[in-house]
Amino acid sequence: MDRKRTFVWMIALSMTSLLLAVANQSFAQASPVGIFENHQDVGTVLHPGSTQFDSAKKSYTITGSGTNMWFAEDDFQFAWKKMSGDVSLTAEISFTTTTGNEHKKAALMIRQSLDADSVYADIARHGNGLTALQFRDEKGTVTREVVSNISSPAKLRITKRGDYVYMSLAGNDGDLQVAGGWVRIPIQGTFYVGLGVCSHDKDVSETAIFSNVDLMTPAPASGKTTLYSALSVVPVAGPDVSVVHIAAEHFEAPNWTRDGKSFIYNQDGHILKMPVEGGKAETVDTGFATRVNNDHGISPDGHAAGDQRSVAGKT
Repeated sequence: MDRKRTFVWMIALSMTSLLLAVANQSFAQASPVGIFENHQDVGTVLHPGSTQFDSAKKSYTITGSGTNMWFAEDDFQFAWKKMSGDVSLTAEISFTTTTGNEHKKAALMIRQSLDADSVYADIARHGNGLTALQFRDEKGTVTREVVSNISSPAKLRITKRGDYVYMSLAGNDGDLQVAGGWVRIPIQGTFYVGLGVCSHDKDVSETAIFSNVDLMTPAPASGKTTLYSALSVVPVAGPDVSVVHIAAEHFEAPNWTRDGKSFIYNQDGHILKMPVEGGKAETVDTGFATRVNNDHGISPDGHAAGDQRSVAGKT
C-alpha cells in the first residue's frame, strides 16, 4: 500500500476514534436526573454508584460506596447542579437498611469543585442518626464538623448566604429550626449543589432515599434579625464542635460545675444550670444577685457566685 495513502488512512482512523471518544464523554456527562444536571462518583470508589429519580414520588434513590467523606478526601456518589449566589437545599433523608457502618452518610452538599479534596460544606445524616454540618474551608485540608443536638431529624436544610453556610433541622413536628451550625466557607463563583451518599466502607454500597427535595434561591434577608445563642462543647484534642443547646435568646459565659455533670451560664441576670447532655435548664438561687453578668462559678460549699453587674459594666 502507498505510504502516503496509509498515513492519510491512519489519520482518518485516529480522527474517527477521537470523535467517538468525545461523543461518549458528552453522553456520560449529559445525564440529568430530576432537578439535577448530572450524577457521578467523586473520589475513589470500588463500586460505581447510581442515582434514580421517581417523578411520581418526587424522590431520589442514591447508592454510593467509598471509604469516607472526611479528612482530606471525599469518596461518594453525587447528584449535582451548578449554581451561583445564594442557595437553599431541603430534603427528608432515610436509609433503606439499618445495617452497615454506623457512620455511613447521606448529605445535602454545597461544593466548590468535583475534586476529592475540594472546599465544601454539607449536612450529613449518619446511619446512627448523628447529624452534623461538615466542612472543609481550604482545599486539601481536613474536614471539621458541628454536631447537632438533634438526632435523626425529620427534615434537613442547608443554606448558603454570601460567605456563610447554615444548618437547619426539624424534629418530629417537621418545623425547621436553626440548629447551631453556621460557618464561613470560601465557596465562590460557580459551585455544585446536590445530594451525596457514602457507605463509609470501601467494600460495600449503601442506599439512601431523599424525599421532598427542594432546591431554590432564598429570598433576600429583610426585616428584623434574630439573635441566636448556642451552648457548645469543643474537645481539647480537636476542633470539632458539639451543640448542646441553642435558642433565639441571649445567654453567655458558660462554665462547668465542679462535678462535671452540668453547665452553668447567665441569662437575663440569673444563673442557669443544664445537664451536660442537654435538656431543660433550671434557675440557680442566687438570692439578692439578680443582675448577674460575666464570670461566675460554684463555690466549694455548693453556692453560686457571680459578678453583680449591669450590662453597661457598672457595679
